[in-house]
Amino acid sequence: MKRKQLGRTGLMVTENSFGALPIQRISTQEAVDLVRYACDQGINFFDTARAYTDSEEKLGLALEGRRAQVILATKTMARNKQEALSQLKTSLALLKTEYVDLWQLHCVPELPDPQDPEGAYQALLDARRQGKTRFIGLTTHRLDVAAAAVKSGLYDTVQFPLCYLASKQDLALIDLCRQHNVGLIAMKGMSGGLISSPKAAYAFFTQYENVVPIWGVQRKSELEDFLSYAKEGVVLDDTLRAAIQKDQAELKGGFCRGCGYCMATCPAKIPISDAARMTLMLGRAPWQRFTTLAWREKMDTIQNCLHCGTCSAHCPYQLDTPRLLEENYAFYQQFCREKGLV
Repeated sequence: MKRKQLGRTGLMVTENSFGALPIQRISTQEAVDLVRYACDQGINFFDTARAYTDSEEKLGLALEGRRAQVILATKTMARNKQEALSQLKTSLALLKTEYVDLWQLHCVPELPDPQDPEGAYQALLDARRQGKTRFIGLTTHRLDVAAAAVKSGLYDTVQFPLCYLASKQDLALIDLCRQHNVGLIAMKGMSGGLISSPKAAYAFFTQYENVVPIWGVQRKSELEDFLSYAKEGVVLDDTLRAAIQKDQAELKGGFCRGCGYCMATCPAKIPISDAARMTLMLGRAPWQRFTTLAWREKMDTIQNCLHCGTCSAHCPYQLDTPRLLEENYAFYQQFCREKGLV
């Protein structure tokens, strides 16, 4: 499988790399089998996070005895040195390794003060000095923060949401990273599952030698799709451009990417990452799977919204989440009525 250099790290990572957030949703044995299969097929870069519940533990079990074959990245949501280093200790234990290749500050809303002796950036430096990580980076959903990190010269890598729905402003980050030799890791390459063509999603990234997409997969069939595109040498052609243009027309404007950062803060326990984009999901997948009694009960929890604003405050895309929930619920109710379900 073709490999790309991850900026100034010099790490050569596979063009299809593995985002390990979704393996939270499957059993330990399923996750172990999936990760080992990915490794057997040549994938060498695995990205996880302390915040991804049991993802690190599953990766550790799957990659035990294979550490020399892979490049491992994880992240911390901590915003101070002591807590960050404590989380790294946990991450290393769960991953069954003495070091990670890349340690990242996770979902930062602004750059930490590099001069703060007790700040999170100092944790990165300490970990690197102690040999617990080889390289350091950050992840963010804010373009201004990503650009500032690149220009600062303080980070080896930046992880940012990029896909063929990205704006021209977002795509400008690609050239900026190339100019500064900063590794660029693309998350949300399928925009939370809303992109209709994984083949077009793969082909889109073949245009950029310095961008490494990490595909979030939880099924072998999903992984095999991306492996087949690499084997076939898929590139962006007129057919795939047409698929991209169709999605761009349908998904323009603000919409929920399903990142889930708002979920833990919702006092009403609304399944926001699904409910706030149900209108799109009904039109982009077999509708029957989203209109079962269990799903209707989940959508009914929107009526319990307290309008407290915590979801909007935690949304990295600055969406008006309560409004999205109301609009999606109204559409969903009408849709179910038309199908004779209520």
